[in-house]
This record gives sequence, C-alpha cells and structure tokens, in this order.
Amino acid sequence: MKQTLEQEYKLAKKKSAKPMLWVSLVSMSMMFAGLTSAYVVSRKRSDWVAFDLPSAFYTSTILIVVSSITFMLAKYFIKRNKINLTSLNLVFTLLLGIGFLFFQVEGFNEMFDQGFVFAGAKSTVKSSFIYGITLAHMAHIVAGLMVLLVVIYNNFNKKYSSANSLGLELGAIFWHFVDVLWIYLFLFFYLVR
Repeated sequence: MKQTLEQEYKLAKKKSAKPMLWVSLVSMSMMFAGLTSAYVVSRKRSDWVAFDLPSAFYTSTILIVVSSITFMLAKYFIKRNKINLTSLNLVFTLLLGIGFLFFQVEGFNEMFDQGFVFAGAKSTVKSSFIYGITLAHMAHIVAGLMVLLVVIYNNFNKKYSSANSLGLELGAIFWHFVDVLWIYLFLFFYLVR
C-alpha cells in the first residue's frame, strides 16, 4: 500500500508540474505587459527623451536566441537517450545565458556612458523604464540559469532519459519563455521610441 501511495503522489506531482509552470508564466507575462503599457503611456510626457538602444542589446538578443536552439537540441537528444550530447547542449545553453547577462550589463554601460542613468536628476523617463524592465527580465534570466544548473546536475547524474525527462522539459519551457520575453521586449524598445 505504501508503494501505491508513493506512486500516486509522484503521478499527481508530474501531472500538476506543467500546469503550475504555465500559471506562473502567465502571471509573469501580465507583469511585463503592465510595465510595457506604462512605458507606452509615459511616452506622451513632455520630458520623454528618445534614444537608440545600445548595440550590446543586439548581441545579447542573438545569444539568447541561440541558447534556445541549444536547449531544444538538448531536449531532442534526451529523447534519444544521448546523455553526452544532451549535457553538451545544456552547458552551451548555460554559457550563452551567461553571455546574454554579460551583454545586458554592457548595454547598461553604453547607456550610462551616453548619460542615460537609471535614477536621479540626470535620468530620463525612457532610460528609467529600459533599466527597470531589463533588470526585471535579467532577474528571470538568473532564475533560469539556476534552473539550468539543476537540470545540468540532474542530467550528469543520469536522472533524465527518454522515458523520464520532465525536469528537463520544465526547464526548457521556462528558458524558452524568457527568450521569447526578451525578443518581445527588444522589439518593443526598438519599435516604440
């Protein structure tokens, strides 16, 4: 009987994992929708100062898109029980994610060097929004990197296989979400000046 209860618990946990992740992703989407809506409304202010996005943001965008591809490859290889290729692509994803963060900070440095600061007397409404929204996204990337570290650890310990890849799949869903979210934010900042 104990084994049956334990199996039922694992099955229930497995069934609820993806729906709970999707609920959290929807709530995160709503937060960023609110922030970008506030950005649009604030554009009408008389003290709005338009400026181009830092070039480092273009590089970071390429890196995060490639990181989603490597995560998709990791998922592809785990379904074929190719643990080493899965591990390789997961590590590439981690390195690309770290590169993304590096170039986001470089973008902040570019903005700062141009005189666009986050807060204070020299800040602009637009620069404050870009710093704030991008920092909020970066916090989600850091969370994604932590999830990725757990996925890598579990994969190295052979906890995933073609028959059991839920943790890797959940990590991939979250990672693709932050990827798509950045593409949305980047295009939004680029188009809505």
